[in-house]
Amino acid sequence: MNSLENPLPDPLKPSPAETQIPVTASAGVPMEGTASPAKKTEPQGGVPALLQSISVTLTIVIFVITFLVQAFQIPSESMENTLLIGDFLLVDKVQYGPKGVFGGLLPYKKIERGDIVVFRWPVHPEEHFVKRVAAVPGDRVRLVNGALQVNGVRVTEDYVVHKLHNRDLYRDEFPSVRMDAPQVTAKWWTEFRQLTRNNELLVPEDHYFVLGDNRDESLDSRYWGLVPRENIIGRPLLIYLSFKQPGEDGAVQVAADDKIARFAYIIRHLPQMARWERTLRVIK
Repeated sequence: MNSLENPLPDPLKPSPAETQIPVTASAGVPMEGTASPAKKTEPQGGVPALLQSISVTLTIVIFVITFLVQAFQIPSESMENTLLIGDFLLVDKVQYGPKGVFGGLLPYKKIERGDIVVFRWPVHPEEHFVKRVAAVPGDRVRLVNGALQVNGVRVTEDYVVHKLHNRDLYRDEFPSVRMDAPQVTAKWWTEFRQLTRNNELLVPEDHYFVLGDNRDESLDSRYWGLVPRENIIGRPLLIYLSFKQPGEDGAVQVAADDKIARFAYIIRHLPQMARWERTLRVIK
């Protein structure tokens, strides 16, 4: 979603009063008892000036949205507790940009393990996902009893939560267990076995292995594959708004598919729905 709000006050200024101003004599200027009334200045520009102002504003907005930042809403629980359903993000689209001729001027950054990234989902590129990079090109990655290992070393992940206590061999022992799972795409089921050596997945060049922080309830690279470098849009910069979901904390339930009712509910209960402690939180 993309939305910009920028209310600008437009106070009315009163016209200058037409007052008698005493003028003192000075060299070369004849003295008169009163000054002439101040002349009213006519407004300049009119409609053309207004259209020009709107055009400039729209150009700036389009530039910012296209090249610098973009707004997204979190729709699922896969990144809890780092990102929650109802968080509204500003995504930095500059940091992971290609270096090109401006490499020495702009703050480009290499994608590293542990980075949170927003990307076009390889299965349906029109959809956007947000996950955490678990392994970069050249890494060997696996999960052992649900714990991440990269290049044979267990990774400390303080941000990961496990909310399910059932044991899932495919999910928790990826990619060593040769068993299918209902969520796995057919294409990835063939590909990941070709990339597996000694029960480890080798991440190829220009691809990334991503996982959700809510490790037991995330459809991620284990189920649909690697993220190509060109699919990565940017990284979440901050949470500019966050709203509880209808039904959360005992609130009245609203049908998930009733967008108008959901919007009206949030507007009516805005003070209670807002997660004020998450507003303007920088994402690390």
